[in-house]
Amino acid sequence: MPNDPARGEVPPDVAAETLAITAGRCSSGSSLAPALWASSTWESEDLDDANRRATSMRHGDFYSRYANPTVRSFERAMAELEGAEDSLAFASGMGALASTVLALCSSGSHVVAQRQLYAGTLAFLQGPCRRFGIDTTFVDVADSGAFAAAVEPGRTMLVLAESPSNPRLELADLDELGSIRGPFTVVDSTFSTPLGQQPLAHGVDLALHSATKGIAGHNDATLGVISGDADLLDEIWSYSVLHGATPSPFDALNALRGIRTLGVRTRQQNESARSLAVMLADHPAVRAVHYPGLSSHPQHQLASKQLRQYGTVLSFELADRDTARAVLGRLRIARIATSLGGPETLVCHPATSTHASLTADEQRTTGVTDGLLRMSVGLEDTADLLADIERALEPTP
Repeated sequence: MPNDPARGEVPPDVAAETLAITAGRCSSGSSLAPALWASSTWESEDLDDANRRATSMRHGDFYSRYANPTVRSFERAMAELEGAEDSLAFASGMGALASTVLALCSSGSHVVAQRQLYAGTLAFLQGPCRRFGIDTTFVDVADSGAFAAAVEPGRTMLVLAESPSNPRLELADLDELGSIRGPFTVVDSTFSTPLGQQPLAHGVDLALHSATKGIAGHNDATLGVISGDADLLDEIWSYSVLHGATPSPFDALNALRGIRTLGVRTRQQNESARSLAVMLADHPAVRAVHYPGLSSHPQHQLASKQLRQYGTVLSFELADRDTARAVLGRLRIARIATSLGGPETLVCHPATSTHASLTADEQRTTGVTDGLLRMSVGLEDTADLLADIERALEPTP
């Protein structure tokens, strides 16, 4: 589908950075800025027209819980970036995750998921899903063949991976996931963005993002999105209108704006992240650094094969919680906050923030230690960031 019918199809071999500029212009006419369709509902011509709109699949001018032109522009931009037939947006990343699981699974279904997951995803699988009779088997993401081995033919409906994982940046082998037959395969690719990897190109069924993060990229939108085959998305859409995790057109507009600069933003953030990872790896106060771009990362070879960019997020281990607290207190440029992908460098303590809902045993299982800090690298000058982190790591005289 051309982004702008007046200009024709964009050549099929352009880079992802170019697609980020050309994609998602289907509802904007000749305007270079995305059009905001703020309406929640549209007028019908008569009874038959109202019925046609109400019974059509994802009709764009009926009711915004079903579809919205601004949201559709964002969805089509994401589809192009992911190399997918279509995309479906939600009000948040968890809205995307919950709607997908509940659309594809029912009581008695089985899910295979990695242990190293965002705490909200773990809580959803172990809480509501278990209460609804959906069982989950957890495997180690780095254990070759573990996902496939845990599949129960005829019962497993979903295989769920998060790669790179939150917060220790472990990787799932996307080729291995894509080769699994039977259940639907889903990869939460939030940490990578579509410019870092395309799970669908490896045979995975659905790529999922919290577009709140790097895709929107400015800490001013809350969105989730999945991408994949149109028929599968239509099935999930049919459930999602009942689940009601409806995306805001205002947030979709901000996400479209974020997509336009995704290439230059992530390029700068990746370069700074690697510089910080190298510095931290050599610092005597740091016990370990988790970043796929380092040759010391246990999955660096896999990262080099399947990632176009090593990522804008890293984590590192300090001696204990008191040391982590002191380092956070000495930061002057980086900020203490839990999100990622925005222009500001953010540092958080997962054990007391993103993964605070987990028990001590669950934190240990997911690799969340008392001394672990996660850093989302922003757009500040790299030298300034290096100086800020080095200063924070030095004990006060």
